[in-house]
Amino acid sequence: MKASHQRTTLLAISGAFITYCSMYAFRKPFSAGTFEGLFLGGIDYKIVLILTQVIGYTLSKFMGIKVVSEMPAKKRIGYLLGLIGIAYLSLLGFALTPAPYNAVFLFFNGLPLGMIWGIVFAFLEGRKNTELLGAAMASSFVVASGLVKSVGRYTIEHLNTSEFWMPFLTGTFFIPPLFLGAYLLSIIPPPSQEDVGLRSERVPMGKNQRKAFFSEFKWGIVISVVIYVALTVFRDIRDNFAVEIWTLLDYQNIPQALTLSEIPIAIGVFVLISAMIYIKDNRSAFYLNIAVIALSGALLVATTIAFSAKTVSPLFWMIGVGFFMYLAYISFHTILFERWIALFKFKSNIGYLMYVCDAMGYLGSAGILFYKNFGFQSLNWLTFVINLSYIVGFITFALGLFAIFYFRNLERRRAAVLNPHKP
Repeated sequence: MKASHQRTTLLAISGAFITYCSMYAFRKPFSAGTFEGLFLGGIDYKIVLILTQVIGYTLSKFMGIKVVSEMPAKKRIGYLLGLIGIAYLSLLGFALTPAPYNAVFLFFNGLPLGMIWGIVFAFLEGRKNTELLGAAMASSFVVASGLVKSVGRYTIEHLNTSEFWMPFLTGTFFIPPLFLGAYLLSIIPPPSQEDVGLRSERVPMGKNQRKAFFSEFKWGIVISVVIYVALTVFRDIRDNFAVEIWTLLDYQNIPQALTLSEIPIAIGVFVLISAMIYIKDNRSAFYLNIAVIALSGALLVATTIAFSAKTVSPLFWMIGVGFFMYLAYISFHTILFERWIALFKFKSNIGYLMYVCDAMGYLGSAGILFYKNFGFQSLNWLTFVINLSYIVGFITFALGLFAIFYFRNLERRRAAVLNPHKP
């Protein structure tokens, strides 16, 4: 590996990991609180907070379909810092406004943050080692989720911070690393000619380009959206109610469990996904990735069956379902769309595909929270997650297999159009 390529790789990994990990400190720390005894309109206050933020985050994803897919490279850093700045000020509003009326500030907190992933990943896509770079970035939100909640609990338990000031204080701790990460991203060189040759050129997508892409791959997009919605719902429920789930599993040291349980998941997912850079052929990598997603769904179900039968420990189950869910979920972010574009040589960018899936994913997540709160209030979060793992695992497995047949048929049809006289 040339020295210049090594430097670019190190800059990209460091910048993406630090920036996205820092972003989580402005998005997720409130979930470390329990806000016991508080209600708004008869709804548990924490659920109100999660729903309010998810609604803002979901709208952000729909906005990102246009904003992120069209964004030129020179505007990325300005948008990145400006959007997180708005989220930070919203946490201050949350701290200063009396509960439960401060819940509205989490809408304005989520509204800008939904576009951060696409802005950061735009620095990484279209390179011959995008899987490695994407895996590093993706592992940041596996680790950051537990880390940020641990910092949040620490400020409550050891710094005597109220649950309302805790999110703002946690975000403050992460301002220096955020600026460091943004600086590192700003000095990453653009993809080389070799990168473009191996993975195809990535360009901003206007309205007509987006319509053409959807027309070409509509059923593949629909399949991807359904799988991604299922995985997003599972991820959000497991993540937002991790404190409650660990409590129901009778774990006493919850801050430690929140961080330590996610570390093996992050390492395992990072190793497996980054290893995909060694598969040079885009077609092989693309179909292998879909197979991995389908297999992850099957193993999600198998792990939960083993836990329900008491043949594995609660710790093993939490790590296991987290690993298989994240392996499939992060595959979308790092491999599936990257190799999809590279295989079919369609001038586009990952931002469009990712934000279509993300927008529907978070819409589904909000819907499930409403369903749980109004349909199954008596069902505890542990039981709910167990039931959800069966549903999500089956959907992921079945549609993953179907996706393989769909894309193979699409390849054959495209080949017949390009070579109509070939037998």
